[in-house]
This record gives sequence, C-alpha cells and structure tokens, in this order.
Amino acid sequence: MTLKHTPLDALHRESGARMVPFAGYDMPVQYSNGIIAEHRHTREQAGLFDVSHMGQFVLEGPQVTETLESLVPVDLMGLDTHRQTYALLTNDQGGVRDDLIITRWGPDCLFLVVNAACKTEDRAWIESHLQPGQSLRELESQGLLALQGPAARKILELVIPGVAELHFLQGATFSFEGEDVFVTCSGYTGEDGFEISCGPQLAEALARRLLVTDGVAPIGLGARDSLRLEAGLCLYGHELDTQTTPVEAGLTWSISKSRRPGGERAGGYPGAKLIAEQLAGGVARRRVGLRVEGKRPVRENQKVLDSDGKEVGRVTSGGFAATVDAPIAMAFVDAAVAAPDTALAVDVRGKAQGVRVCKMPFVRQRYFRG
Repeated sequence: MTLKHTPLDALHRESGARMVPFAGYDMPVQYSNGIIAEHRHTREQAGLFDVSHMGQFVLEGPQVTETLESLVPVDLMGLDTHRQTYALLTNDQGGVRDDLIITRWGPDCLFLVVNAACKTEDRAWIESHLQPGQSLRELESQGLLALQGPAARKILELVIPGVAELHFLQGATFSFEGEDVFVTCSGYTGEDGFEISCGPQLAEALARRLLVTDGVAPIGLGARDSLRLEAGLCLYGHELDTQTTPVEAGLTWSISKSRRPGGERAGGYPGAKLIAEQLAGGVARRRVGLRVEGKRPVRENQKVLDSDGKEVGRVTSGGFAATVDAPIAMAFVDAAVAAPDTALAVDVRGKAQGVRVCKMPFVRQRYFRG
C-alpha cells in the first residue's frame, strides 16, 4: 500500500525522525532524543506534534446540528459558536464507532476532527444520514499541528497574538503570515495546549517558526501515546471499539444530561436504550488504571488475573510512564475487581506480574479553564 504524507513530511525527515506506517500515513514515531526525552520535554516545556493525518471535516447545511446530534449522545443544540465538545459516534449495540471533537463554526456549520483510521467509515456513516441541502466536506490537504505543554500558551502567543485568551475547548480564527488559521485550546496529552488547523504550506511555515523558538521540540507518535496514557485518555482501537459502550469505558461524562433518561432530548442516538439501561443498572466490566509493581511493563492483550489466577480482564494499553517513572496500564476488568487499590496480576509470558487498580489520570491534567 502506498503511504500518504502530511504537509510536514520533509520537515520530519530533515529533523531526523524515525518514520513508521500509521493509519495509512508515513508518520514520525520519534526523533533523535528518544521517546522518554520527548515525553518529559512536553510535560516540562512545549512539544510540537504533527496530527495532520487526522480527519478534518466541515458539516454544513440547514439543521446539521439536529442531524449530527442524532448520531452522538451529546448536547450539540446548546453548543455555542467556537466552542468544542468531545463526542462518541455510537452504534445500535451501544458500542463506539469512533470518538471525535466537534466545534461549532456557525449556526449551520460544524467542524469535526476524527481519528485517522476511522475517517473513511465515519464519512460514509455521517453522509448516510444527511438530509437535502446538507453536505460533509473533508479538508484533505489541511495541516493540523498540536503545541502541548506548560510553556505552550506563552510560546504560541508570541507567534499568533491573541491565542492566550482561549480557554479549554474554545477556539477562534487568528492570523499567521497574513492568512487565517483556526486555533483551539485542546489536545491529547493532559497538558494545556493548542491545536492549529491551517493550509499545507502554512502548516510547514508555522512548524518551522515554532521549532526555532526556545522551549519547543518536535514530538513523535511514541511520546504522544505515552502522554495520553498517563493522562488516562482513551485510544480508539484500544479502550474504545464497536463492542465497548461509553459506560464500560468510564465515559459517562460524555453523555450530556439532556440526552440521558429524563433529559429534554433523551435518547435519539444509536444504542441509546442499552446505554440508558447501563446508566441505571451498571455494567459487568469497567475500564481501570493499573499501577505495575516493579519496572517491567505490561502490554496490550495480556490477561489480567485475580488472586486465584482466574482471568478477570485484559490490558488495553500499557507502557513506561516517564513522568511517574514507572510502568502503568489501562485494562477492562470485571466490575467485582474494579475498585481502587484492588490487588491483581497480569500474565506476562506465563509469569504473574503484580498490579494494583488505581484511579486515573496517573498525572494531574492541566487544562487551562480560565
């Protein structure tokens, strides 16, 4: 298969990136300093991520808000202009087709950012529900950069004046080199930070401008994954899939009150009946965090065992957490053993590796809420 390239492909290679195939794209997994150094740099200063492989779509037309709200369990009718919300595209079984970020650009215009591996299926699914006069347009060549970390706000303000006024899940159009860029206060690391959507040539110019600024370093997919794991954030295909419901995944907060039983627009989205039953009666398994004893990481798909050696779950993500200087993991386990501080084990190549259930996130999230 021929891999696609983002607008920053040449810059990645120039910067010494190790490139790997990811969701149909040739993407940087790390640079010369390595994943742990990149992870720590983002937590301490500011990391620049290329996320241009993500799907960016514009949904336009009369009553598009109502149309999209019929596919997700969130309150889009109450979403103000240039505000964002996290959302889940659910299926009839209550499982998750994809998770995405929705931003209101106008009364009849929504901006969607979806996962790279799901964008073809997402497009087909949404388009199958469009009404006359509505359209879904992909910004195929658009760049998407993420600047994340405690220094991100101060640094981006120097390059794009005005962005420091943005709060978490808020966006606005700004100017860089005389052209419009759309900047949101959002990200996937648990840190304060921004995502910038812009044309391909402008994306490279902006990236180069940021990378010559003190405190900014390029960050690859490896550290992006370890950072989101520390922040307790789900990754589609790991913690989320078509067989996992929002309640099982611990994402009940993503189901708006107005869409829950008794709400003014209760239900009306795929799988609403089953999800309502789970909200009321609980679930048989839950997503939990795991602290690993010792220094040996546990990995995806390894079995989670109770004190009798019985399988009670599976690891969905695992690795070394550079901020806490220890291996951590997320897993789905039976609800009976999901309480914090429960002692369990993970089968690592036939040996029981001790773990303990813990609350998430593993590191404090530092989103700027004003």
